[in-house]
Amino acid sequence: MDEGVDPTSMCQSLVNKVAQSEQLMAVTDPEILVLFEDWLEELEGEVIAFVNTHKSADAKELAKNLGLSEAGVRFLMTKLKKEDKI
Repeated sequence: MDEGVDPTSMCQSLVNKVAQSEQLMAVTDPEILVLFEDWLEELEGEVIAFVNTHKSADAKELAKNLGLSEAGVRFLMTKLKKEDKI
């Protein structure tokens, strides 16, 4: 009768992940965070430019041309679509 998921275990796992996330945030250098945000903006600009020039571009083609993973490209495309940038 070992069906379903143990809610106590799920809650403990979630609490552990939140604690780990808070620990990581505490040691994040603001200068590194700014560099990451700048890099992400540049990537978004490259995705926008590519999509605007290649209207039928898919994630695989975009990933190949930008040197990113398909998962990364899908993430960026989804983010940019939600923001109505593409």
